[in-house]
Amino acid sequence: LRFFRSSRCLFWGQYVGGLTMAEPVVLDWPYEGAQPPPFSEPPVGRAGTLIVPGSNYVLDLHGDLSDAGLVVFSDGNHHMALEMACRAFLRSNPAVRDIFYATAPPGPLIAALDEGGLSIGNMSFAVKPNVFIGPSDVMKRLENSGRVGSARPFAKSRGVVLLVRKGNKRRIKAVDDLLREDVRLACSNPDTEKASFRVYSESLSALLNGAGGDGETLVRHMKGEVGPGRRPRIAHSTSIHHREIPTLLASDAADVAPVYHHLALRYVRIFPDIFEFVPLAGGENAREDFVPGPEHIITTYHAAVLEDEAGEWGKKFVEFMETDEVRSIYKFHGLEPVAAG
Repeated sequence: LRFFRSSRCLFWGQYVGGLTMAEPVVLDWPYEGAQPPPFSEPPVGRAGTLIVPGSNYVLDLHGDLSDAGLVVFSDGNHHMALEMACRAFLRSNPAVRDIFYATAPPGPLIAALDEGGLSIGNMSFAVKPNVFIGPSDVMKRLENSGRVGSARPFAKSRGVVLLVRKGNKRRIKAVDDLLREDVRLACSNPDTEKASFRVYSESLSALLNGAGGDGETLVRHMKGEVGPGRRPRIAHSTSIHHREIPTLLASDAADVAPVYHHLALRYVRIFPDIFEFVPLAGGENAREDFVPGPEHIITTYHAAVLEDEAGEWGKKFVEFMETDEVRSIYKFHGLEPVAAG
């Protein structure tokens, strides 16, 4: 994403630390949008489309901006649940027509909020959200700065797991395996995705310390910090780890990656022949009903209307995110609903 009047530009998939990246695998992501697909044929190769995987291929901007009665900016790691929530809101409020929503890390979306628009490659367009969704600390900063109204919590994460390729050929079973010399790690970027990197690094560090290991060494490894003469075994995403990390693993550029449980659940559901994951907590069914221990950093997601840009539907959408229908959607996708009030 690139932003109006800004030199900041984030390019997908260029930085892989000290690892040599194999030919990238283009994952066949399912269509996502508040409205059903506007086509019956597969988009690649269909007349009138410009989709070329690896170049003209946009996954985290959804909907028809010219027709949308509601615009939402949201952090991206719960995109699969947000899609279903947007569809449910449209079913109850057909007058909205469509919802244009962006699912990306908070930093780029805040920059877009400040700059008044987005650019994708050579295409730029003005857009202002009616609703902003993000984790607690991000929403508190936006609230304190007067850019959004009162932020209301509606869901929270269930901790961190280890995503691996199907078959888990490195036999990765626990956090201490991440420091093995034969294991290549992928992780969200410590500079451009600070929120998710903090969750992953602090959770894994605490888990390793609790098992008698050296959590500080693991954090340095996750940052790509190594001693003289040593080559890092880490691949970082550039800006949108919920898309880039599974591509790095599928492309055999890494063996394992820490991700939110709900992200891993999504990956194994839509790509069952490519991925599996290693739970780092208990529960009767640790893969579906993951019960995190105290070492896991839990992220709480909040929604708020823009102070001067709520529009006709912004407030109603924020209220809708607290309903039982949305709680059920988020629970299905591996997140924990936050009780009203």
